[in-house]
This record gives sequence, C-alpha cells and structure tokens, in this order.
Amino acid sequence: MRRGDSGINCLLALDKPVGPSSHDVVSRVRRALGERRVGHAGTLDPEASGVLVVGVGQGARLLGMLTLDEKAYEGRIVFGSETTTDDAEGEVTVTVPVPDRLRDERFARDAVAALVGEHDQVPPAFSAISVNGKRAYDRARQGETVVLEPRHVRIHEARLLSLENGEVFAWNIYVRVTKGTYVRSIARDVGRELGSAAHLDGLRRVSSGVVTIDDCLTLDELDALREQAIPARCLDPVRALGYAFRALSDQEFADVSNGRRVEPGLCVDIEGSIREPRQDELVSLVHGGALVGVWRRVGGTLRCEANFPVGIVGVGGMHGR
Repeated sequence: MRRGDSGINCLLALDKPVGPSSHDVVSRVRRALGERRVGHAGTLDPEASGVLVVGVGQGARLLGMLTLDEKAYEGRIVFGSETTTDDAEGEVTVTVPVPDRLRDERFARDAVAALVGEHDQVPPAFSAISVNGKRAYDRARQGETVVLEPRHVRIHEARLLSLENGEVFAWNIYVRVTKGTYVRSIARDVGRELGSAAHLDGLRRVSSGVVTIDDCLTLDELDALREQAIPARCLDPVRALGYAFRALSDQEFADVSNGRRVEPGLCVDIEGSIREPRQDELVSLVHGGALVGVWRRVGGTLRCEANFPVGIVGVGGMHGR
C-alpha cells in the first residue's frame, strides 16, 4: 500500500467545532487516518459548527455527486446592530434601538414563522462568491464596495427556539433552507424588516441533506477510533446519494469492474419500490456490502458514470442485501 493510502474508502459525518476551518478539519482527518485523499462537501465558516460531510479515499470522489440540497441550521440573531460581515466577526456599522414588540414571544414566533417561502436574498459582501474571478471577501477586505446580485432561495421551515434578554437581546431560531442560503443574510434582513438592525452571532448546522448531527463524530472521537473502528461509524453512501440502488451478482460485479455494460435489471428506489431503472436515471450499484459504482440507464443497458473498484464501505440495512 502506498504511503498516504490507508485503504479506507468511506463517507464520514463530522461535528465541526467553532474555530477550525473546513480545510483544517480535512487536514485533521488526513492525520488521524493516514489517508491523503480526503475532501469535504458544503463548507462551514470557522465560526460555525455542526455537520460537515467528509469523503475518505474513494469516498472523496462521491462528494461532487452529493446533492445535499437542503440544510438546517440553528442560529442566534442579535438585535440592535448591523456589521460589515453580517455576523459578530465584523465591525459594527449601524446601531439602533430594539423595538419593544420584538421582545414579545408571540410576535417573535409569528415573525420567524413568516420567513417560510421564496426570497430574493442578497448574499453578505464578506462571502466566498466569486466576483470577476476574485472572492467577494477579498475585495471587501481591500476596501472595495462589493455589490452582489440577489439569489433566489427558499426557506422551507422556520421557528423560534427561544428569546434571550441578557446583555444583548437575541432570537434563537431554527431554519431549514435550500442550498446557497445565507443565514447571515436572514439575520440582517429580519432586523431591517422589523424596524431595527441585526446580525448573526452563532451558527450550527444540524443537517445537510439526509445527514444529521446524530450521524456525526466529533474530532476527538475520530482521533480515538482511528481506522480500526471507522467502518462502523461511516455514512451509508447509497443513502447519502439518494439514488435508486441495484444489487449485483458476482458475474455482474466482474463485468462492472471491467467496465462492461450490464442489463438494467431491477432497482429499489428511495420509496422502497422495486422497478426497472428509468431512461437516463443514475443507479447506485452494490456488491458485498459496498458501493462499487454509479451507472446510468442508457437504452437497454446500464453504462458507467463512476466505478469504485475496491468499494466504498458503509452500505447497510436494505441497501446491503
């Protein structure tokens, strides 16, 4: 086995703490598992915590296939001031009084619930969005005025968790949103729309697609487990992808391993229905309790989109049969 090739091929869910960047977490996984091929999906800012999906070995090749279209967060909206970054890391730009009505729990609950729906949201100036080939936050740090175009987002669910009446006044909220939604922008816009000013001070991602915080390992748990116990704690790659899956016979596995087309056969979709793959549909191929390929139905056969020769482990439950 080559140096930096651990033989571990899986998806992991990690509970990223506040402080390290997503790239720092990837470096920590590389050191813990002795594997150089590690990547992550869905960047979290250093000051945010929660669900970070990491691909190890051949699992890193799955990251671009994961949709993770919906994400859920718990956030703390502090009222009374706006900042340059729309969170607590920035400099205060506006300070205004907090209207008394915002302190009423019923009003707050209704206002948060009213966030559900479609929005044209302007991202924060300090964001990773590319503007003419340069990150918006780099331009903003250099003193440039950054004007970003609104993006269409949807808030699927929003609810008030609690109110804080301490040194600062804050709403603790839960939101489930489409990919690309900035909770910092939600906080900023809520402040403006309610006749005050606000910024985000604390953000925790509690789910990313089907992956929840309950699926996550802490970094300390990762260090303690090392590679011996990793297979028992990895994500089911078939579930994470969300495609219908098809179990292969030994002969079909041999054919797939050599790139030879196979019959469409029968697959099981996410609702549990058994059927033939539809035209142009992607299907997860399973053999020996591992994901060994993602193939597409073209005409009367399945054709290779991606093969994982040694298999991505973690396929369980009905997917592993």
